[in-house]
Amino acid sequence: MYHVKLLGGKMRLPGNRIVKTTVAVFMTALLCLWIGWPPVFAVITAVVTLEPTAADSIKKGIIRFPASAIGSFYAVLFISLFGNSAITYTLAASLTILTCYQLRLHAGLLVATITAVAMVEVIHDNYFMSFFIRLGTTSIGIVVSTLVNMFILPPNYMKDINKNIKQIYQNLMSILLKLIRLKLYVNDKKNFNSDIKLEEARKSLRKTEELIRFQGDEFNFLYSLGQEKQENFPKLQSQIYNLKLMHYHISNISDVEIDKSSFLMEKVDLLTNVTIELENSLNEESHQQLDDYEQKLKLLLDLYWQKSNPSTEQSDTSLPHELIFLYEVISVFYLAKQYQMERLKD
Repeated sequence: MYHVKLLGGKMRLPGNRIVKTTVAVFMTALLCLWIGWPPVFAVITAVVTLEPTAADSIKKGIIRFPASAIGSFYAVLFISLFGNSAITYTLAASLTILTCYQLRLHAGLLVATITAVAMVEVIHDNYFMSFFIRLGTTSIGIVVSTLVNMFILPPNYMKDINKNIKQIYQNLMSILLKLIRLKLYVNDKKNFNSDIKLEEARKSLRKTEELIRFQGDEFNFLYSLGQEKQENFPKLQSQIYNLKLMHYHISNISDVEIDKSSFLMEKVDLLTNVTIELENSLNEESHQQLDDYEQKLKLLLDLYWQKSNPSTEQSDTSLPHELIFLYEVISVFYLAKQYQMERLKD
């Protein structure tokens, strides 16, 4: 793939992007040389027009064409008035940006500005013909890069999405386990910063949501061309939604301060053991696990109702912190159960 590896902090070799860019540049230059037009502007357009999805290439290509026309127009206009001078570069670039911004052609700003500035150096006469040649080469770059994106190594993020969702789930369960141990066993917070870990999980969720959006756009585009719609995609969307809710409840757990002595040790062990099982649950593919979750959840619910009577030391207008803590933990466990059910669906 040709994006940053989402988990682990390392850059992935952008193999697909290199291949597609190489093919797009070669085909664009070959076509322009065959027609007899200078390929430089077409090649620049082809390189910057490659998008994460074919759908994005088409949508932004439609915007980039009129934006490039605006850049070409300003370049021809000001070189005819001021020649090859500093004022020509300045006016061509600034007015191209301003016009594209006013017309909401934001996706075409880069291509249009590069076109406007680069044209100043190569236009010497026959301004009218130069304008139309630039439009033609820009069109070739847009069309070729879009076709390459559609038919050569088309974007597919499903593998990364599945991998990231699994990793995020494991990370959240690990955070939950450490929080339970921290809240109920130990006071030392130096070796574990839940805020940092939760922020890392949040960033991974956001990046995975972006991949899901890319893949959704791609599926919708392919479906509009008559191909079958992916049936498993809604399941991934449901899983990422559950993970976002789990992140929310775990964040609440991180903020709760509770009295460790209010929990019996066997109840503490129950919370810890169930969380360990959830953390390790991805290594097994069994419907039996769901039944185990049910029984453990019933035990937790019993504990929750036992704690439902407010402490006499607390105000009647506030919930006991232990009750809030248990509610959030149980909410995470219910979501984990739903997550596992989604994974086990045929």
